[in-house]
Amino acid sequence: MARVLVLFAHPALEKSRIHRRLVAAVPEDDRLTVNDLYEQYLRLDIDVAREQELLVEHDVVVFLFPFYWYSTPPILKQWQDLVLEHGWAYGSEGRALRGKTLICAVSTGGSEEAYRPEGYAGYSVRQFLAPIEQTSRLCGMRYLPPWLVSGVLQRGEPEIAQATDEFVRLIHGLMDDRFDPEDPTLLAAPCLNPTVNEVEVQPDTADRGRLI
Repeated sequence: MARVLVLFAHPALEKSRIHRRLVAAVPEDDRLTVNDLYEQYLRLDIDVAREQELLVEHDVVVFLFPFYWYSTPPILKQWQDLVLEHGWAYGSEGRALRGKTLICAVSTGGSEEAYRPEGYAGYSVRQFLAPIEQTSRLCGMRYLPPWLVSGVLQRGEPEIAQATDEFVRLIHGLMDDRFDPEDPTLLAAPCLNPTVNEVEVQPDTADRGRLI
């Protein structure tokens, strides 16, 4: 069993087609904490000590965000710059995050086909997220392939509901250690979605987690 921290970053949540649904569907479980960064830090004045304490308390960290110019929303980058301090998160004395797991849960407006070498983006989403993958490596964390919701702008209600169900499966799978961060086949995958679809969830558990 693992404790999961969802670091949620969406600068315009009222306009979201998918993320409001994802956050509302997170399971109600003492092992799960949702940390809404834009709600918590309206002036972007990140409380480093608070954020570091949350990281220490959890085993798995999920970066949940919409793709912004092939990267994260600005507050999540600022969070990394301030919270992942030398001597705490990395460096010869920085061991606070060693052995923890990091995964990105990302939505894109573009289609799945767009994020391929032959697509208009020219790279996969995982390739665009290489700086985060390298950051996790520097901090001694274990990195899982991203979970993706592609083509959000073209998705209808059934597809959005399906993606929400997948996200719930992802969270349960992380809490139940269903994804082996040492499995070379899994680690080489461009995304975690096929493995997430194999996770079974009890129907009465998709309610609400601890939102702080």
